[in-house]
Amino acid sequence: MTIIDMVRDYDAILVLSFGGPEGMDDVLPFLENVTAGRAIPRERLLAVAQHYYARQGISPINAQNRALIVALELELRQRNIHIPVYFGNRNWHPFLRDTIQTMQADGKKQVLTFVTSAYSSYSGCRQYREDIIRASQDLVEPPQFAKIRVFYNHPKYIDAICAQITPAVATWPLTSTDYLLFTAHSIPMAMAEKSAYITQLTETCRLVAHTLGISQYQLVFQSRSGAPQTPWLEPDVNEVITQLHQQGIEHTIVVPVGFISDHMEVVHDLDTEAHATATQLGMQFTRVASVGTHPVFISMITDLIAERCTSGTNRQACGHFPANHDICPLDCCLPR
Repeated sequence: MTIIDMVRDYDAILVLSFGGPEGMDDVLPFLENVTAGRAIPRERLLAVAQHYYARQGISPINAQNRALIVALELELRQRNIHIPVYFGNRNWHPFLRDTIQTMQADGKKQVLTFVTSAYSSYSGCRQYREDIIRASQDLVEPPQFAKIRVFYNHPKYIDAICAQITPAVATWPLTSTDYLLFTAHSIPMAMAEKSAYITQLTETCRLVAHTLGISQYQLVFQSRSGAPQTPWLEPDVNEVITQLHQQGIEHTIVVPVGFISDHMEVVHDLDTEAHATATQLGMQFTRVASVGTHPVFISMITDLIAERCTSGTNRQACGHFPANHDICPLDCCLPR
């Protein structure tokens, strides 16, 4: 099985994501899938499980991806693009292998894959390509797969983020006591150095800030999960909130720019932990919604599909860098 290059006659779209539990009995099996082969202590899994148990064992991510698919199907029909959309996950139902088998049974041959990550990294790009290969390798004549390019600098992605920020802030424009924090998932430094993750995130933040005319902003990280002795991307969002308080900032506005939906790492690490940090310091805290199913974001996904299905379509990008590659180099986004 190979991941195909630039096939124009796609007969299916795959929305490929991380997955999450949808009930109390799902939580530990899900976490065991996520951490398989990493020798994570059992007590650590039980501690993380409490985040899910506090929400009846339900991660928002699957429901949010289903809502995205409904919105995408509608947009595709409105543009007269008649391609069915399938849903598969890395770590929980619907598992990717099951989805691929369903597509195979439905006679699908050429699949265009939308991965729910805007940036290049091992866990956000290459690992999903490896997942597809692994899930297909024992099947007889499985579908072939292409992957939609990362879209960190697509103008509609920038517009969708801006459209979420402005109405979230009660007073606009911002004042000298307001500060914007763009957050993204921390990853090991060794992994970051093998990808364009930091460069792309930095560019997205710059483009959004420039569009909104904001000068007081910073890229920070959240959701670190590695061993303490392993260097991960910093600074942590909670540390920066504390520093801003010491500098006289009264209002921190947190934008989860590294995530496209408000899943567990957003609602726990930001809405619970970062919010608590700001509240304890007496600061005002605003968390901006991720792009989710915003119409501009759904329109962007459809643009990217049309871009791959139609010869000569303009490959939209803004800022300092061109549109990212459609075909990933062999050494792209290595794990370390």
